[in-house]
Amino acid sequence: MPDTKPTVAVLTALSLEYAAVRAHLTDLRKREHRRGTRAEVGRLPGTPWSVALVEMGEGNLTAAALTERVMSWLEPEAVFFVGVAGGLKSDIALGDVVVATKVYAVHGGKETPEGFLARPESWRASHRLAAAARDALRGDPRAHLKPIAAGDVVLAAVESGLAEHLRRHYNDAAAIEMEGSGVVSAVHLAGGDALVIRGISDRADGDKSRVDAEGRQPRAAASAAAAVVAVLRELRPVGGRAPASGGSDDPEEGPHRGPAYGGDHLDFRGSTFHGPVIAKQVGRRDGERQ
Repeated sequence: MPDTKPTVAVLTALSLEYAAVRAHLTDLRKREHRRGTRAEVGRLPGTPWSVALVEMGEGNLTAAALTERVMSWLEPEAVFFVGVAGGLKSDIALGDVVVATKVYAVHGGKETPEGFLARPESWRASHRLAAAARDALRGDPRAHLKPIAAGDVVLAAVESGLAEHLRRHYNDAAAIEMEGSGVVSAVHLAGGDALVIRGISDRADGDKSRVDAEGRQPRAAASAAAAVVAVLRELRPVGGRAPASGGSDDPEEGPHRGPAYGGDHLDFRGSTFHGPVIAKQVGRRDGERQ
């Protein structure tokens, strides 16, 4: 029987990120695109969502191509890119989560005799998804809504050309990773909603290999997975259905279910009309309001 639940796509680059999200899902089943891309689709308990989980591999070019495929194949209402990143700010601790308010593509520019001239390109987070994230993560001191940078290199040195480039041209970026700009650019071109959520697994410095060996990546991935689950518990599907109850909490949406209204009121919610509507008031008693 086909699943009638609304679908979101959660994309990851690494298998450990995929496993962290998968641990929250139930009733998993596999799907395969005719060109070989694979997904697992499961339910997120306590929400109206089906979640299509895809491990894409590394790099912005791969991320952009496969995100576009996921958009046309699975037609998700929203796309989340979830995983780990290197931290760029001293006040954001290892294991904290950064929800990207903007994603910068950091390698665009022009090389001139006077030096490299940056040509910044960025994509803002979907307002709908960012608003749900703010509600879901409000009060959590380990969750930060900040810009992130995305490039095609691993940054593992504080004193380097790339590190200086980030400080000079992308100074508000709180984290750096390798796929986010590919994901959000593809979703933007498709007219969809995207949000990047990253757990901080290292400081993008010379200690990266050591902290990776200590198991920081799985812990950061678990933090990011928990954050996307919290956002999905807050997010409404298009159409206004409530996240957990399956019915709207908007009293002006859907059919009227309360007692009959005694005033001069006609309830047309849920109705379709193809011409004028004519009504007649009958049974008005003397003394009632005209």
